[in-house]
Formats: sequence, C-alpha cells, structure tokens
Amino acid sequence: MKGGTIMKEPIDIESLQSFYKGLSEIIGIDAMLAVYEHYRGSQLTIPTHLYDRKRAAIQVLKKYDGSNSQFLARKYGYSQKWVMKMIHQADNEKKGDK
Repeated sequence: MKGGTIMKEPIDIESLQSFYKGLSEIIGIDAMLAVYEHYRGSQLTIPTHLYDRKRAAIQVLKKYDGSNSQFLARKYGYSQKWVMKMIHQADNEKKGDK
C-alpha cells in the first residue's frame, strides 16, 4: 500500500470528502480505505466502458451467432452499431484473405 497503513481509528463518515463518502456507501468502509491508501493523491480517470474495446471485439466475434448483436452490445456496454461494425470488419478481413 502506498503511504502507510490503513487507519485504526473509527472513521467519522460525516466528515469524509464527498468522493470518499460516496465510495464508502458503494463498496463499504474497509474497501474505501484500501482505495484511499492505494490511490490517495493520484489523479484517476475512470473509463466509461467496463470492457476494453479490443478485448470486447474479440469476444463479440467469438460469441456472435447471427442474431445476438443486441445482447452482445448490452453485455459489453457498446452500441449495437459498434458490434455490427466489428462483425462486418472481421467478415471483410476474411474475404480479403481468400
């Protein structure tokens, strides 16, 4: 952990920074303190998408069955248009290999 150990004192939740208060409500006090200890002072950017674009595209191509583009779009957090674009690009690459 960066910067020392997790606090042993009881946490005064009402005095927490709003970010840490909200985080503690989502993940709990202990996990919030672990995030605090590990990342405090760092500038964090939280990605919009949970899944990496390239890795999601690979999974979409593996799992596409011809009719589940909407399901895959929801599963990986991208648009149905993006899913179909990945499928069409892969099809075009296959045609180019022949």
